[in-house]
Amino acid sequence: MQHVGALSRAGSVLGVAIVLLGDEHCTNDWLRPYLRSHGGFVDCLFLVYDSPWVNEHDVLQWPLGVATYRDFPVVVPNSQLVNTARPYLCNFMGTVYKNSSRETMMKILKQGWEKECLTSTRDKWLPLETAESLQQYHDMLAQSDLTLCPVGINAESYRIFEACSLGSVPVVEDVAAPGGCVGGPAGPLRLLKAQGAPFLFLRDWRELPGLLERERTRNEVEKAERRRHLLEWYAGFREAMRERFTETLERAFFRHG
Repeated sequence: MQHVGALSRAGSVLGVAIVLLGDEHCTNDWLRPYLRSHGGFVDCLFLVYDSPWVNEHDVLQWPLGVATYRDFPVVVPNSQLVNTARPYLCNFMGTVYKNSSRETMMKILKQGWEKECLTSTRDKWLPLETAESLQQYHDMLAQSDLTLCPVGINAESYRIFEACSLGSVPVVEDVAAPGGCVGGPAGPLRLLKAQGAPFLFLRDWRELPGLLERERTRNEVEKAERRRHLLEWYAGFREAMRERFTETLERAFFRHG
């Protein structure tokens, strides 16, 4: 940052924008002095997670996206993703943190839903996937109508976007995680909500049995249409984010001439 700042002060760099994978608790105070609005040289900041800094002017929220660092593949939508019937109602593969809502969710799934929902859990988070675990995860998403997306350290997770890419509707726990991120009426997941994300939102996992019972009554035509809508929305969402990104850069840098 000091090097870029020196280039900016020397006039060698006329505009600076940053895309930052922010802190999951939305604690990014180290960056504030670098913003132009606080006397620094950064014209605009695209920040992942529901930070209270987001003002739609010089600080904008950026979606987390899929976990490319774990080699999650680029999925090209096709008719098979839409039209192939899926054998499972839902899935969850991930870490079950002690005393978290994930424990509640798993207890509910064990009360008669084991045959209809694919699960694979662990007690400790692992940063990397093996080829086998990545394939298992990919298959679970592709074979399930719904993907359960409980809150972790943050409400936003890679799982949400990975499920979208494979046409599995995210069932999202609509609760702000502890920390300094935006909660209340404005959040969490305000960017996705503002873009009309066709997800199923739950305030409490005790609502899950009723949701799954309703899923049992859906016919394959309804499910295929919902998958088509989800995949089309996700493609449109990514395009909207690209346009927003370039428009913001043009607006921010135009004043530099």
